[in-house]
Formats: sequence, C-alpha cells, structure tokens
Amino acid sequence: MSEKQFKLRLGLPKGSLQESTFKIFQKAGFKITVGSRSYFPYIDDPEIEPILIRAQEMSRYVEQGVLDCGITGEDWILENDSDVVRVQELVYAKTGMNVVRWVLAVPNDSNIKSAKDLQGKRVATELKGFTEKYLKGQGVKADVEFSWGATEAKVASGLVDAIVELTETGSSLKANNLRIVETLCNSTTQFIANKKSWQDKDKKQKMENISMLLLGAIHAEAKVGLKMNVQEQNLKRVISLLPALKNPTVSNLYRDSAGEKSDWYDVDTIIDEKTVRDLVPKLKAAGAEGIIEYPLNKVIY
Repeated sequence: MSEKQFKLRLGLPKGSLQESTFKIFQKAGFKITVGSRSYFPYIDDPEIEPILIRAQEMSRYVEQGVLDCGITGEDWILENDSDVVRVQELVYAKTGMNVVRWVLAVPNDSNIKSAKDLQGKRVATELKGFTEKYLKGQGVKADVEFSWGATEAKVASGLVDAIVELTETGSSLKANNLRIVETLCNSTTQFIANKKSWQDKDKKQKMENISMLLLGAIHAEAKVGLKMNVQEQNLKRVISLLPALKNPTVSNLYRDSAGEKSDWYDVDTIIDEKTVRDLVPKLKAAGAEGIIEYPLNKVIY
C-alpha cells in the first residue's frame, strides 16, 4: 500500500445483522466496540472509520459516496435499485449470514394461486419498491403498501389480501396459517463498495483485504483442524480417510534421545466440522493416535 493517508468509511449494519457482523469482524482480526447509544463504533484499525447504518439504507449511502463501502443484504440493494460494486458475498448460516427469501404469502383459504392473481388486490410489505417492480414485470397492477411491521397479522386479519415477507424456513408463515405462493427473490449478505472508491488504488486494496479476511473467517466457521500421530505402517490407510482441502501435512517425528529417525509421523489437516464425529473413530481404528481437534480463525483459499 502507498504512503497516502486515507480513511475508509465503512458502513456496518445496525439491527438484525449487527451482532453477526461484529462477530465475523472479530474473527477476521478486527476488534469493534460500540456504546449502546452510539452510531460510531471504535475499530482497532486507523485506516477504517466505521459507522452504524440501517441495512435498508446502506446501499443508497454507498452509491452516493457518503460511505466507501458497507455490509447489507442483496434485497436492500434491489429495493433501492443501487448501482454499487458487489465486492464479496458473505454467506454462512452459522454466522447468521444465511440465505433468506422474500416470498408472496396468502391465507391458507385464499384463492390466490400466483402473483398474477393479485390484480387489483392489496399487498403489504417492507420491500415495497422491489415488489412493485416485480408485479409490474408480471403485468399486474396492485395496491402495494409499505409495512412497518406485524405484516403477517395484516393479511391474517384481512387488512390486506397478501404480503411479501422475509423468511428463511417458512415456519413462521405456516404458524400463522399462511402459505407461500411464490418466491420473489433470494437474498444474501453482501460486502459492497462505491464505484468511485473502488477506483481508488489504496481504498480498493483495503477493501479487498477486508473482504479476504471476512471470507476466511466465514470459511473457518465450518472447518476444524485435526492433528494426529500415525505409525508408518498405518500412514496410507489413515491418509485415505482424510477429506483434506488439498493434501494433509505429514512430518516425520524424531526420537529425543539420539535424534534417530522414527517410524512415526505427525499428520495435520483441515476438514469440515460436520464430518469429525464420524471420522475420528475411523481414524482411531486405522491406527491414528494422539488425535487433537482444534478450532480455526481463518481459512484463506
């Protein structure tokens, strides 16, 4: 990076994404703290100036250049029709940054079967602009109103004919006797940048570095490291069981007394955490000893 001094104005989402965003930044190596009533967090990086902004507004401020970059949902980029650079998609359910859907939902006894049946109907949603564009694309003219919340109750009580609501599993809609008619869009968490800022050499390099570290932290959430000692006669059998990222690291062990070469090896690898429960007993049966599982902070591909 050049000697040029700069501040990267980074928008962090206030609200539902705030906790998961702070956690993944912490894992990526950035310490962020903020007072309960403050919109200006502290971060232990002098080149970054963080600001808390609602995810719904983030892409507008990034597009305008008020912010150099920020983290928000794909849904709000679409809602604001923002012209921004999508630097990196940040998705992993364990971090709270999972894939969600905006769906058209109606009461179970409704005769609405598709978006085309909404002609002349009333629809409530927080995603008003995108919903209007979606229906227009379907050739449907409906009264789409902005909802400040309790959207499911509005359709259940008959205030509106349908809703467009955010869901992950659909369980909440089912609990309110609603059924999904169709999906309007899928949304993931995005690290976005202002186009002019992206052309700045130093700012672009800083954003790419942040993006790399965040993605590495997300990848690490699903992985663990495994270390074990394996005798030479069992080495091929143990290695054949390991679904490593590439190849495991194998190092020969030496006796302490005379420094003689041993027939024991240290095997170190990275695997999916979900496979550990089934894999460890197989490794033990194949001759691995001293098996250690350890957490990871970042996995950079």
